[in-house]
Amino acid sequence: MAEITAYRPDHFGGVERLWRSVFPGDPARNQAEHAIPQKVAMEDDLFWVAESPSGAVIGSIMAGWDGHRGWLYAVAVDPSQQRSGVGRDLVRHALAELRKRGCGKVNLQIRAGNEAVTAFYRELGFEIEQRTSMGREI
Repeated sequence: MAEITAYRPDHFGGVERLWRSVFPGDPARNQAEHAIPQKVAMEDDLFWVAESPSGAVIGSIMAGWDGHRGWLYAVAVDPSQQRSGVGRDLVRHALAELRKRGCGKVNLQIRAGNEAVTAFYRELGFEIEQRTSMGREI
């Protein structure tokens, strides 16, 4: 059984290894050495990891809340632990924390064509919304 805990600096190496495994080829802005310091600087306490009984990082999730809408980011589970409930527990934990802050709507983005992840989120009650996702690097 994994334990979900707030991210601590000593989790960095484990999260970095996890993300490199689960998100290969991500742009530099999404890599741990950039994304984690920026998230920690927000001081919003919306970053958690799942640890194995031995203390190894086996999952991560970041959330965001701007007072209007919540977001989920960097939901990652070690491939050897996928389909074990770790991802579900991380998402439910983040949703509960966002709800405590008054969040009533949560969004997330999935890369097009990732049907396995789409099915995972559908099982958790998420629905595909008719929206166009746009982005721009600045």
